[in-house]
Amino acid sequence: MGRLSKGKGLLLLGILLVVLDQVIKVLVKTNMTLGESIPVLGNWFQLLFVENKGMAFGMAFGGVAGKYLLTLFRVVLFGVLVWWISKLLKRGTVPTGVLVGLTLITAGAFGNIVDCLFYGLIFSESTYNTVATLGSYAPFMQGKVVDMFYFPLWTWPSWVPGLGGHIFFEPVFNFADSCVTVGAIYLILFHWKFFAKE
Repeated sequence: MGRLSKGKGLLLLGILLVVLDQVIKVLVKTNMTLGESIPVLGNWFQLLFVENKGMAFGMAFGGVAGKYLLTLFRVVLFGVLVWWISKLLKRGTVPTGVLVGLTLITAGAFGNIVDCLFYGLIFSESTYNTVATLGSYAPFMQGKVVDMFYFPLWTWPSWVPGLGGHIFFEPVFNFADSCVTVGAIYLILFHWKFFAKE
């Protein structure tokens, strides 16, 4: 596979992942109220609509100014990843798996950037009683990230020190987060030698 066709393949993969991520988020945002849950596999897998105001797992970061800085950081990081992939692509000797893993991470990052940049401008506020429609709830770069995948697989027994009574996996995440996580784990497990050389 030539560099050009490989580059096109990676671009198509990235676009497909971002589109899938955005379709899922828009469907959730415009059809579910905040906090609404839909069982998929009993209580083990649910669609649970929450919004993330800041970093991973809902952590906040310095209010409005912190949100601007965080969004700007995400945009810069995305730019660096795109530059790095194009640089590696020009070499022609980089394993395809490395490029695919980095594309997964980049697409996931971009999927969440779209939420931060534009969702506040194009959607009304999601509440516990109303579904979002077209409107505006926040300025540019102040949008919230839509999360929906929830896997409360089990609750730790009360006798387990420090964990008793807590759900094993509490974070609610989205498809973009999954792309970043899968891409990173894949690269660590199967391509760590490449990065060690780099």
